[in-house]
Amino acid sequence: MTQIRKLLIGTALTTLCAAAFAQTGVQSNPPSAPSAPAAAGVDVPRQTPDIAGLRDEPPSPQDARHAPAPQPLAAPGPTDPLAQKRDEDARANAEYRQDKQSARTEYKGHVKSAKAQRKADRDAANDQMKEQMHGAAAQSQGGDQRP
Repeated sequence: MTQIRKLLIGTALTTLCAAAFAQTGVQSNPPSAPSAPAAAGVDVPRQTPDIAGLRDEPPSPQDARHAPAPQPLAAPGPTDPLAQKRDEDARANAEYRQDKQSARTEYKGHVKSAKAQRKADRDAANDQMKEQMHGAAAQSQGGDQRP
């Protein structure tokens, strides 16, 4: 019974570790892969054996031409369906927020122009009413007065 329990616990831990590595996109570097500085495009001085021993010179242009191309540091997309869904949801939420912000800005612009138009209409109506009132007052003062 104890051996079965140990076997089940070991299998569960192995599965969890594998899932964690798959979710984070961590990849192991095989021995033939370039080291991190070489992959990042940083010139690392190479020490190649010479007849007189080791030389400490920077790499020659010929060495630079034959160097392997730098590989991208970004890991490929996650293969875990939950991680993919999370990424898609994050992209969708960002797009929604951007669309909402642009719609809100557009709406505020419409409201601002409508307020300005309403104010201009009110001012024009007030000016017209004042002109009519001054014209009526001038007629009553200059016209026939009733006893």
